[in-house]
Amino acid sequence: MSAAAAADAVDQSYPPLLSSAAMPPPPPPGHEPLHVPLIDLENLEPKRLGDVCRSLGLFRLVNHGLPRELSDRVQAETRRILEMPFEQKRAEMSEPDAGKPVVYFWGTPAVSLSLRSVNWVEGLHVSLAGIRSGDGLDCSASLRSLMEEYGKHMVRIVKTLFESMALDLKLDPNLLDSCMDPSNGIFRMYRYPCIPKAQSCLGMGAHTDSSVLTVVDQDDVGGLEILHDDSWFHVMPVANTLIVNTGDMLQAISNDEYRSVEHRVLANGTKERMSLCFFVFPKEDFMIRSSSYREFTYSEFKAQVQEDIKETGDKVGLKKFRL
Repeated sequence: MSAAAAADAVDQSYPPLLSSAAMPPPPPPGHEPLHVPLIDLENLEPKRLGDVCRSLGLFRLVNHGLPRELSDRVQAETRRILEMPFEQKRAEMSEPDAGKPVVYFWGTPAVSLSLRSVNWVEGLHVSLAGIRSGDGLDCSASLRSLMEEYGKHMVRIVKTLFESMALDLKLDPNLLDSCMDPSNGIFRMYRYPCIPKAQSCLGMGAHTDSSVLTVVDQDDVGGLEILHDDSWFHVMPVANTLIVNTGDMLQAISNDEYRSVEHRVLANGTKERMSLCFFVFPKEDFMIRSSSYREFTYSEFKAQVQEDIKETGDKVGLKKFRL
């Protein structure tokens, strides 16, 4: 599909959010593809995994056991839902306060909040707990069964990784279930429509994740970049691998030993990009104690992030809690 044809197709399903006034400045050029360390889920070495989390905060996971066919089916069902007319999506799925397990967002993944810069993205915010209960899942019955199966793999993956990280960090074994609570994880399924003037905007602006861990299952289009040594580097897609990055909560839990990696997504002028992301967090009332930060719970951190976005249009994150 040509860029012009793709843009016409997007008009039917995607909101016309970007005007010349709303567009953020063009991103600086990216650098060469980054060499991303490989981590084998079937042969984890806590020290090597920890070294990667200290130096880069991101790795490529192999032998993860997630069937490619399942990922393809989830992507196909997500695309089918997101290709519904925009007004229908907004009417049926964009009410985060209604307790729905699936919420539609556009322009920003910060559901119900407005960021300063509009991103060229739309997607679905899916609660793992909501998927399991099935309450209010009106948009797709097949999505529920797919995400239940997909969620089991994600929970298995993050628990296996975190157990190895906990050994490396010498965390108290009695606190592990509070440090990371996969049962309350969330999925975000992102669709980045192609846009002819891709150099004029970002698919998603630079940010860190609030999570303990984030698992990214992307298609073959590419566009993910991370900030490393003050320069942006491409994270190239590789078939049958997952990208895992550490988030703000793991940086705080590790007392800044692990780093929450800053990343962004470039817009694409010729092809639409899809990615499936799973975010896992601590229990809401888990108290994070660190010599680098004042004591806070994940619930307090989340509330502070939402307050900062409402006041400034941007996430401030851990800086608000640093001593």
